[in-house]
Amino acid sequence: MVRIGNIEIGDFPLLLAPMEDVSDPPFRAVCKQNGADMMYTEFISAEGLIRDAEKSVQKLDIYDAERPIGIQIFGDKIDSMRHAAAKAEEARPELIDINYGCPVKKVACKGAGAGILLDLPKMQAMTAEVVKNVSLPVTVKTRLGWDDSTIRIIEAAKRLQDAGIQALTIHGRTRQQMYKGTADWNYIAEVKNDPGIHIPIFGNGDIDSPEKALEYKTKYGVDGIMIGRAAIGYPWIFNEIKHFFATGEKLAPPTLTQRVEVVRQHLSFSMDWKGEKTGIFEMRRHYTNYFKGMPDFKPYRTRLVSLDEPAALFDTLDEILSVYRNAMPAS
Repeated sequence: MVRIGNIEIGDFPLLLAPMEDVSDPPFRAVCKQNGADMMYTEFISAEGLIRDAEKSVQKLDIYDAERPIGIQIFGDKIDSMRHAAAKAEEARPELIDINYGCPVKKVACKGAGAGILLDLPKMQAMTAEVVKNVSLPVTVKTRLGWDDSTIRIIEAAKRLQDAGIQALTIHGRTRQQMYKGTADWNYIAEVKNDPGIHIPIFGNGDIDSPEKALEYKTKYGVDGIMIGRAAIGYPWIFNEIKHFFATGEKLAPPTLTQRVEVVRQHLSFSMDWKGEKTGIFEMRRHYTNYFKGMPDFKPYRTRLVSLDEPAALFDTLDEILSVYRNAMPAS
């Protein structure tokens, strides 16, 4: 059983990655229902939190049905991170996660996210201050390094462990790679197999099928896997991986009825959480992925991303179910 502090998250947990503008409560809900073991919020700016910025504070919203969950924070100032962690703890997550992996220029080039990989002593000091200032377990998500010439992930892992973190997720790319190329899990395995490392090590990057999940689990020996982009529009991947691990057989893909039902649920929760107008707008980024592979779907996609009335959207989903019933199995 893998534990983060006193939190039990399964024998080989599947974690939903924190993804900006994606991993909100509605998306987390459908992933949880489809097998995700551990959830994370979108990353939250420390500066925004301590200034009570509305967007940052709203990201603290968590629901009992999605537990266990970690609130992820990022920043470049140690004092701000310390205060933000304390504020995040008030939202009662199971843990606090620190983002040392975001590669986006406006974050990394200011010394936050993956930018701190150029200053490992500061990373250690910042982490230690967060750990000291909260009572919850603290975890970290990071990358291999800034670029190929600065990969010091074993040193980084040991520094973070010494600072008091209780689990580490490693994305197998450098900041320079962004999301391109192939994630190199050999470095992740080196951390996991280092005799000085005793905290759980989770791997992240390029897991997009049950077969690859099993291959990487076996080959690299990690304690669990974090899944990000492959879950967008396809929350079923978590249960598909678990079924494949248990039986060696692939689950049938979701039926058309299942796809439409999850979209309905996601849309409804999105409107409930952020209000009708914003909920409908933010749902638009998901339709393409939910209905990927359906023939001649562009007219329906155009309609879904254009409509702004709930009734019209739900009517369109009913129409999709009716029209495509012969193109895909409905039940």
